[in-house]
Amino acid sequence: MTDDALRPMTRPRLYQQVLDRLRTYAADHGLGAGDRLPAERDLAQRLGVSRASVKQAVVVLEVQGLVETRHGGGTYLTRDTLDVEPVERLMERRRRLPDVLDAREALETKLAELAAERRTKADLTAMRDALLLMERDIAAGGYGDEGDRLFHAALTEAGHSALLAEFMRALSGQIAESRQESLRQPGRPRSSLGQHARILDAVDRGDAEAAADAMRRHVRTVAEVRLLEWNPEDEEPDRD
Repeated sequence: MTDDALRPMTRPRLYQQVLDRLRTYAADHGLGAGDRLPAERDLAQRLGVSRASVKQAVVVLEVQGLVETRHGGGTYLTRDTLDVEPVERLMERRRRLPDVLDAREALETKLAELAAERRTKADLTAMRDALLLMERDIAAGGYGDEGDRLFHAALTEAGHSALLAEFMRALSGQIAESRQESLRQPGRPRSSLGQHARILDAVDRGDAEAAADAMRRHVRTVAEVRLLEWNPEDEEPDRD
């Protein structure tokens, strides 16, 4: 029998320690959305670590939508905090996200097709209201996630398939994670709003093929997230 309490101890990887320092630095200096972090080379020198460790920490912040790295222009905060989600939780989401996206494409593409064939006036009104909420939230600086959720719920309802709706409810937690992951990507909320509008247009016209195609394109865009490009083990040993 093994004793879990005496399992080998691990220490935080260097990039996790860098994350802690960056969070403290941002708070101490009152940094907020739009403010720039010191250059990676400067951070590495001041922290006494390799640039690889700093770069990995920045990638984790990018994955969570807390910073944006501009080509040749530095790294800027996109939110008023660098409070990061625990890395272990990120790794677990990264592991299950591909399966969730596969399920979303299969289910929601079919639901969009059915919605174009079966939608009622009430269904269309619910979808339009959801997009209006999403648009207003994005205009106010939000992600539009609640409007996004309501749109997909209304489209599911418009499919009038009890079994498919049950499958969607069973995946609701994982779908919410994939939605949040996608909408945290720079520029994604506005482009997502446009994709939803194209889905609605096809459903409204009763064009099942176009609705399915628009939904398929949307879900595949949702799959284009920084999290899936991130390798939590991609860190060189510290040189200093």
